[in-house]
Amino acid sequence: MSPDGGVRVMEDPEAELLHTREEIERIDHALIALIAERVSLARRVGVAKRTLNLPVLDPAREAAVVRRAGTVARDAGLEDEDVRYIFWHLIGLSRRAQMEAS
Repeated sequence: MSPDGGVRVMEDPEAELLHTREEIERIDHALIALIAERVSLARRVGVAKRTLNLPVLDPAREAAVVRRAGTVARDAGLEDEDVRYIFWHLIGLSRRAQMEAS
């Protein structure tokens, strides 16, 4: 993409494809690192919940997180339903991490 958000004119389509795939791979690695960080924080939440005698499952909190993700996705020009689907999976990872920690 160009700095103004438009699509760049490709001078060398093969090089552009390779570069774009490398950028996607870089982003994939960053996403995985962020997911690992989120799971680590969920473990800390699990420890805190155990200390406070709170249940791991908090359906109201989970729904609020998913709603917020949908709103942020929409604001970013993404399909909110798709992002909410991803966040339900992230919440599943977080639940398991909290259960392991508690």
